[in-house]
Amino acid sequence: MVKQAFILAGGKGERLKPLTNEMPKPLLDVDGKPILQHVVEGLTEQGINEIVLAVGYKHEKIKKFFGSGEKFGAKIKYIVEKEFLGTGGALKNAERMLHERFLMLNGDNLADFDYSAMEKLHEQEKALATIALVEVADPSAYGVAELQGKKIIRFIEKPPKGKAPSNLINAGAYVLEKKALKFLPSGFNLIEKTLFPELAKQDRLAGYRHSGKWFALDTKEKLEEAKREWKK
Repeated sequence: MVKQAFILAGGKGERLKPLTNEMPKPLLDVDGKPILQHVVEGLTEQGINEIVLAVGYKHEKIKKFFGSGEKFGAKIKYIVEKEFLGTGGALKNAERMLHERFLMLNGDNLADFDYSAMEKLHEQEKALATIALVEVADPSAYGVAELQGKKIIRFIEKPPKGKAPSNLINAGAYVLEKKALKFLPSGFNLIEKTLFPELAKQDRLAGYRHSGKWFALDTKEKLEEAKREWKK
């Protein structure tokens, strides 16, 4: 089973200001713990304890809180972004630190993903990347996945209401093969626009439907919702 996770934890949390003026978003509290602590513990509970954190904004506070990761049952390494690189640039920047197969997660999402089930589907579909998908009532504000069977054939960005091919959106969790990173350019880029379209063309991009809890904590309203409803 996959044993390593790469977590994006470097954003400034602009839409959460003033909460993020002094505190990086991954350290904001939900149910008595920082968001990122929930993510780390969700990994270690499933036997995934090698973690690479891509940090940037106020990274000293994240490093001080998590340290080596030992007190959370993890082994944590850090890679500091001197400039914002986007999802793809951050991933390419960390390539030398990654296993042949690894998880990639957004460090500001809370979810009860079943990582072994994701990896099982990934293997069955012979995918180079498998994306966790979550169903929402109105997908018009998101990138929406169009599937054929278990394979994603394309994403449609912010489709008009009633025109989306599904209600399934990217949930910010991935199983990735390291060899897929050869399709990523260096420097700023977004995997949603560089890596995933290329893998979809090759029929190597799978979609895993997550039916459990999921919170994308990118606004104050969503953060408050998670504080009310998230219980580990």
